[in-house]
Amino acid sequence: MNLKNFFSIFFMISFSFAVFAEELEIKNQYTEFNVYTGMFDFSDDGKKSTLIGFQHQNENLNRDTFLGNLSPVTGALITADNAGYVYTGVQAQYKIGALNFTPSFTPGLYHEGDGKDLGHLIEFKSELQFSLNLSKTSELGFSYNHISNASLGDKNPGANSYMFNFLKNF
Repeated sequence: MNLKNFFSIFFMISFSFAVFAEELEIKNQYTEFNVYTGMFDFSDDGKKSTLIGFQHQNENLNRDTFLGNLSPVTGALITADNAGYVYTGVQAQYKIGALNFTPSFTPGLYHEGDGKDLGHLIEFKSELQFSLNLSKTSELGFSYNHISNASLGDKNPGANSYMFNFLKNF
């Protein structure tokens, strides 16, 4: 085999791997991560606290229904007062051009730490999120949620929070 044939074969194999990798990259963009920060229970001056959180969505599990595009989500948040909430549930996705509207409902487990006593271990989070496409794989958004135990406990003070979100598809 001469040098010219070797480089021709090498180039063709390299190009094939590059095309395959590009196809693989496009096909595997089914995981969305949402990193957010904001203010937990901003409406309660005595117990408001900063928060950080992380949420995962597997777009392989999306389903188009009469309610729109639904998918499962799982995540967790922690406040500066060491309160934590771990949740899993469902979100809907509505795209209006570059703007995305994403309501969600996620039951979960809450631990008050040194933060607000929400009245029960089991809590329910209802959230509205608006985000703007930055690129094909990135979004910047704002969300508002309410966490409540639906009167499962003796008390049900609830917590209202707002967050700034960065969403990335991989």
